[in-house]
Amino acid sequence: MIPQNKSTAIVSKQERIYHGFTKSIIFGLVLIPMLFMYFPIVNASDKVPPGRGIPFQIGEKLTYRGTWGIIPAGELTLEVLPKETINGIETYHFVMITKTSKVVDLIYKIRERQDSYVDTGITHSIFYKKKTESEHPRDEKIDFNWKKLEATYTNFGETKPPIHILPGTFDPLALFYALRFHNLKENSEIYVPLTDGNLNIEVRAIVGKRDVIEIEGKMYDTIEVTPNMEMLNKLDKIVKKSDHPQLKVWVTADEKKIPIKIRTKVGIISFDFDLVLGSL
Repeated sequence: MIPQNKSTAIVSKQERIYHGFTKSIIFGLVLIPMLFMYFPIVNASDKVPPGRGIPFQIGEKLTYRGTWGIIPAGELTLEVLPKETINGIETYHFVMITKTSKVVDLIYKIRERQDSYVDTGITHSIFYKKKTESEHPRDEKIDFNWKKLEATYTNFGETKPPIHILPGTFDPLALFYALRFHNLKENSEIYVPLTDGNLNIEVRAIVGKRDVIEIEGKMYDTIEVTPNMEMLNKLDKIVKKSDHPQLKVWVTADEKKIPIKIRTKVGIISFDFDLVLGSL
């Protein structure tokens, strides 16, 4: 066995921390939209069921602040914009904007915007696009053809062959809003189909117990949801199962089901994303 001097051991440890930190940034700020795919969808219908109120309104804006311990990691914003007509269909327009902090920019800079267009019954996606500025830039679009049950993915103008999708399939961002139309029962499992345009995935999550958590001195009654990380078998180009990734989200235990806290962990590195007080 070749002896390892002290300086080499320090460098090796620094490299492990650096790579773990980088993967956590990617998992936390790039894959957070993917966590929304673990939430349930409503039954297919042309309109929101009678008597069921809309749990969000146009103009709603939710901001989350990400931290690594006491170090600012980044910010994530979700917003409901005015309705638009896409391919003759009236849709809700949802937006997610993600950016890393100035400190994290030195390690892995991310600037990203996602736009999701969903039928007004919140039963399936109509159109989706994402633009990412980072070491792995993206200019993606997903067109949904519901007559053929197909989704077609395009990146920087290069179109791939369409893939088959299941009825009621959403894009990653849209599922956040679909969640808010459904009841979450303690100690239950939920399943939902999702596509990123390349894969059609049916995933699972565990709905845990109710808990009261504190953020910025305010107490929230929440329900804990833990996604099944087995889906990373298909997403291991970003984070591998050997990194033991973990993801949990706490949503308000009311009719709005607003995520209050999101926690991600890859290896020894973990991030918390908390709702900024005043967003509700």
